[in-house]
Amino acid sequence: MEEVKKKPQEELEALEDELHFKLPKEIQKAREFGDLRENAEYKAAMERQSIVQARIGQLHQRINEVKSIDLSKIPTDRAAYGSTVVLYDLDKDEKITYKLVTSEESDPDNGMISTVSPIGQALMGKEEGDEVKVKTPTGWRNFEISRLSTIHEQE
Repeated sequence: MEEVKKKPQEELEALEDELHFKLPKEIQKAREFGDLRENAEYKAAMERQSIVQARIGQLHQRINEVKSIDLSKIPTDRAAYGSTVVLYDLDKDEKITYKLVTSEESDPDNGMISTVSPIGQALMGKEEGDEVKVKTPTGWRNFEISRLSTIHEQE
């Protein structure tokens, strides 16, 4: 769980450094160019400041959401955050293994899929043996959950 908190915290620290130290210098430097109404550097710095402030707000919210995850409330018999799911692709006759993770941890090429991705959402709450139909960017896919290991079994 610490790894989930680390990435947004690092981004937050970098953005706060930019907001409080780098951007004020850029804004001051741009002001020295004169007329602010026609000053592209000033407008760009102010726009960046607004973007950074918005992102900082999003990161604070996300960090609070992650802190509020209660592992004891995660099901022990159904797919949820932290579950490793072995899917049998009914159309391609092959098995695929995914681990359900947060969007910050997501790495589809390495089998780490977000719980909010199309496949992740379709798997949430499902049990071993369930069939799952998922709409992906390449079309509909049909899976059967052949094995499920929850976060509780992996600790």
